[in-house]
Amino acid sequence: MAKPEKCITPQDAEKLFTHWSKTRGETLRESLGEHDTCEFKLDISELREYLDYVEEESKKQGITNPGLRLYFGAYDASKSNKTTFFLAPTKEKTLSRGGDDDDDNNYDIDAWNRHQGGWPPNIYNP
Repeated sequence: MAKPEKCITPQDAEKLFTHWSKTRGETLRESLGEHDTCEFKLDISELREYLDYVEEESKKQGITNPGLRLYFGAYDASKSNKTTFFLAPTKEKTLSRGGDDDDDNNYDIDAWNRHQGGWPPNIYNP
């Protein structure tokens, strides 16, 4: 299998992480009074299971090119008060919406969450 076109080098990934840490991570730490989660481990089989679910449900709706949008979120204090993320399925943009090139969210398919961020956070440092 060929390497996907959108892969980046570990050095480029480190630059992205460092820039995020300096421009957003420190602001979050100062605002919250503590460090926040900044990375998440995903199980490939669980991710593949969700991708298969989105593809199957999209086909039932006549959607031939579904996608995913990643959103940041945060648990409330009763859980951890830490950052999380969820994946939301997308479908081709409807003509009535106009404006931008982004696909519409597909609210007829459940989003995906339940990720445990690393604690303490793992720093990306190749």
